[in-house]
Amino acid sequence: MDLDGGNKRVYQRLGGPSGDSKHQKVCYHWQAGKCNRHPCPFLHSELPTPNVNGTSSKRPHGSADNSGFSGHRRNPHFNNTWGRGGGRGGGRGASGGVVGGDMSVVRKADKVCNYWIQGNCNFGERCKFLHSWNTGDGFSMLTQLEGHQKVVSGIAFPSGSDKLYTGSTDESVRVWDCQSGKCVAVINLGGEVGCMISEGPWVFVGIPNFVKVWNTQNSMELSLNGPVGQVYALVVNNDMLFAGTQDGSILVWKFNVVANCFEPAASLKGHTRGVVSLVVGANRLYSGSMDNTIRVWNLENLECLQTLTDHTSVVMSVLCWEQFLLSCSLDKTVKVWYATESGNLEVTYTHNEEHGIVTLCGMHDAHGKPILLCSCNDNTVRLYDLPSFAERGKIFTKQEVRAIQAGPNGLFFTGDGTGQVKVWNWTPEPIPTIQ
Repeated sequence: MDLDGGNKRVYQRLGGPSGDSKHQKVCYHWQAGKCNRHPCPFLHSELPTPNVNGTSSKRPHGSADNSGFSGHRRNPHFNNTWGRGGGRGGGRGASGGVVGGDMSVVRKADKVCNYWIQGNCNFGERCKFLHSWNTGDGFSMLTQLEGHQKVVSGIAFPSGSDKLYTGSTDESVRVWDCQSGKCVAVINLGGEVGCMISEGPWVFVGIPNFVKVWNTQNSMELSLNGPVGQVYALVVNNDMLFAGTQDGSILVWKFNVVANCFEPAASLKGHTRGVVSLVVGANRLYSGSMDNTIRVWNLENLECLQTLTDHTSVVMSVLCWEQFLLSCSLDKTVKVWYATESGNLEVTYTHNEEHGIVTLCGMHDAHGKPILLCSCNDNTVRLYDLPSFAERGKIFTKQEVRAIQAGPNGLFFTGDGTGQVKVWNWTPEPIPTIQ
């Protein structure tokens, strides 16, 4: 009996040094929890992460690459704190787990386990892939709403309503009961939904050549014509409805209280390609376009004040937060704009992603902290603290998220390219105390 040889194999299996370490492999049966070989010629522990002189070969999180400013500060009284929270590596996302009793760490790949999705992964916590649709603290998924057959392009939660409205490129709007989570109505529109918003009890839906309008309190329905091609973006301000269209125009309607209808008011020209994003802030209308520019419009006279040309691809989303304008693009950047003493906007910070950015949404977590959600076209949504851009967490989806909407009572919603709507909840997390 080869006692010495057997002891040597056991020693190597537990991670001891070997004269030929390149042949060491982790036991597949041990990973599945059913190895019955004694001794086993393979490792019953995870291989350690390669290192050089005891240090990781990977660049540490929070490196200087993502912490600098891309624009110059012109206002001497402006205290700029963008990007000072550790950049991409400042987050609290989960990156590993403990295996059994041997305290070996399984480093999770940045991917959801396909077997877990199908409900038949045998590795449990030893699986190297994620068994969750998200990483990070302070939020969790409540449920999934199934029904749409194509991309969810808009989500609306009208005030005073107990219904959630979702629109899709499958040419339908679905109405969901917020208590049961069941779909209570399907409205077929005969055209792909390009966008959807709500303002008070009103729901506005953009489809090719029309804007459909519903009042959820009195069931009033309107159909506004005038757009040429798909309506990609909608926003409401002071009884005025703005619609960004495929031909580059921004159409304006004003609500007539006496006649209880929307009347055409103006058409804003300037963009040379489709207008895909709109937002209102500081008495200005901001429009992002497929022509790679953002235009700034005066809401009083509806004249264009400035054209911003710093993006190099489609400006997919624009967002106002405090005195800042945030914009994202398929050029893989989020840009933060701030007004100089002259009144013009200039970039004060640029956040870089590895993939194109599809949409932005701002909201507050359970402690009232501002959070920016960035949907990227690698089928993830990144969550960042503002203004530091410290990474807060990540949401994974089967296809990219085109619609994100904040709701009441700490809820928010995401809609992806498969037609799936996920309901999320901000949960209070313990605030560390100083001893």
